[in-house]
Amino acid sequence: MATYTTTNPTTGVTEREFPSLDESGVEDVLRRSDAAFPAWRSRTPQDRAEILTKVAAAYRERAEELGRLIATEMGKPLAEAVGEAKLAAAIYRWYAEHGPELLQPEPLDPQGAEESLVTTEPVGPLVGVMPWNYPYYQVARFAAPNLMAGNTVILKHAEICAGSAEVMAEIFHAAGVPEDVYINVFADHEQIATMIADPRVHGVSLTGSERAGAAVAETAGKHLKKAVLELGGSDAFIVLEDADLERVARTAAKARLSNAGQACNSPKRMIVPTEKLSDFVASLTAAFEKAAVGDPLDPDVRVGPLSSTGARDTVVKQVKRAVEQGATLHTGGDALDGDGAFMRPAVLTGITPEMDAYSEEIFGPVAMVYAADSADDAVHLANDVGFGLSGSVWGSDIARAQEVADRLEVGMAYVNEHGTTLPGLPFGGVKRSGFGRELGRWGMGEFVNTRLRRTAAPRG
Repeated sequence: MATYTTTNPTTGVTEREFPSLDESGVEDVLRRSDAAFPAWRSRTPQDRAEILTKVAAAYRERAEELGRLIATEMGKPLAEAVGEAKLAAAIYRWYAEHGPELLQPEPLDPQGAEESLVTTEPVGPLVGVMPWNYPYYQVARFAAPNLMAGNTVILKHAEICAGSAEVMAEIFHAAGVPEDVYINVFADHEQIATMIADPRVHGVSLTGSERAGAAVAETAGKHLKKAVLELGGSDAFIVLEDADLERVARTAAKARLSNAGQACNSPKRMIVPTEKLSDFVASLTAAFEKAAVGDPLDPDVRVGPLSSTGARDTVVKQVKRAVEQGATLHTGGDALDGDGAFMRPAVLTGITPEMDAYSEEIFGPVAMVYAADSADDAVHLANDVGFGLSGSVWGSDIARAQEVADRLEVGMAYVNEHGTTLPGLPFGGVKRSGFGRELGRWGMGEFVNTRLRRTAAPRG
């Protein structure tokens, strides 16, 4: 059975423990979610939108409180944590504003009949499996469109985010979402697999590791359930010859150090012209060394702890292995002494395809910098991994940068920005980064029945 605990990664002290779901609880959750579906789907879209408006307001009003909670749960610097709560509010507000329109029936060309009409119908209970790195944002991406569509939600959060998971459920229920329409569960992997297999559940969305995604996809596929998977990434950050090198290096450092580098769409691989490699690495290294590491509640801290000492130790071992295999370490890469899951941000160069770091995801404050002799070489490096979440291209010649960006094998390509996420933009990847889309109208379209009603004229 899963152990749900809140261990402060700044201090290493376990602060709270939470009771997990027992075996009889699995059936109870499934029964409740299924029984709540007919009444929830029968509510008008405007009714559901009004509830999501209240959810959004609660996130905005409680942003400071919510930010402090996840800063102590998983180590996000306070300003970033408050910003995440506000982003979640924006997502709920977007679906409240646009959801009713997205659910309107769509008349088609009758094509020989009296009428051809498409309606968007909810499918039923869904299971969401969420990660710890963006506790509010990830839930909002899944819950907002699906509650708006009329589905019911069973939400399993990461074991270290039990406190914020409970608060999210409280916000939903206080805003008017019935208790059985959004059910927070502290369940283990086997219990979640049982839920996915149950005929009352109609789909599953997971954000997490490749291993977790593969396990969920196997269970969902075996039982013919729709799945949306948002998995890992090793995003490329391509710098062209005409980019403002110093400015772009500072931007790259800020993006890579956000959330201590624990983001699937963080720019993990920076690809720069060979003749500018030394200057870029020098600027990036200086920015990494300048970034203050420490207590995420300290307003001067740029980099908090990793989510746990285990996560920190994994990243430190990845950096050490890269150096042992021949990479050059320019700064950092070591664990800091004392309590907490802290490490010094690291910059690596000289990584070759034979090294593990070339193809694996490093989920921490580590930048890998590559040299490219041409734009073609840069595109090859960018695409020469199994991941395909997002990537960015930086340069003054917009048309040329767009041409390079259009060659990236990713779900999201950016020019002169990286990782921008907004409620109305689709989010998702290709290859080993998963499948399906969240946010915007695309997020509303994953777990619904796009239903055709066609009416022919009476025959005389």
